[in-house]
Amino acid sequence: MIPLLRRRPTAGQPRRLTLSILRCNPADPASVPHLQDYELDEADGMTLFIALNDIRAHQDGSLQFDFVCRAGICGSCAMLINGRPGLACRTLTRDLGDHITLAPLPYFELIGDLSVNTGKWMRGTSERLQTWIHSTTPVDLDALEARMEPAEAEAIYELDRCIECGCCIAGCGTAQMREGFVGAVGLNKIARFRLDPRDQRSDADFYELIGDDDGVFGCMSLLGCHDLCPKQLPLQTQIAFLRRKMAAFGLR
Repeated sequence: MIPLLRRRPTAGQPRRLTLSILRCNPADPASVPHLQDYELDEADGMTLFIALNDIRAHQDGSLQFDFVCRAGICGSCAMLINGRPGLACRTLTRDLGDHITLAPLPYFELIGDLSVNTGKWMRGTSERLQTWIHSTTPVDLDALEARMEPAEAEAIYELDRCIECGCCIAGCGTAQMREGFVGAVGLNKIARFRLDPRDQRSDADFYELIGDDDGVFGCMSLLGCHDLCPKQLPLQTQIAFLRRKMAAFGLR
């Protein structure tokens, strides 16, 4: 059983951590998935991102994992942390036990060790769902942008905070069973453009994109996506909203 609470070290001594990391290199035919243990002393304010960098710098330079911003903005460092999708840069080791198990996010193409190709899947989903503003209005780059009500702009911005980390997909039961499912990240994008007054698409257009079992009707409402989103997006509300709108259109 993986410990969830840490044991307090004796005064003046750093806690000794053990990180069990699932390792595999798909580019090497001889590589097989296996857990490899690393030990290090915990530092004040240490995150898993810091711990992984320490291991790569001082113990094993071949360890693969992704990072860019180190601030929970890029989503690159998403991984399974004790079996639960999360961001390494936003996870403090003090909130975990002495023994921490790390694995790559499931569902996405494995690059190596903790590194997965979320970008390939996200781009394919964006192209499939046409996540850009559709408008017949000619573009004038010299003109002032059309005014938007503050409430509308704020609602759009709220959904635009998605960092495409893949945690919602990794925690989605439907995605694990149905390869073509667009997941909460895809449905959130559709909800965002449906809110945008600059997008001239109708519910009929959106129904063609998500009105099936690979879209909004495939969601089993387990809501792992809502619970695991590191940006705490209102995914439950948006999925319910889209399901209601698409069902109303489909029953016409």
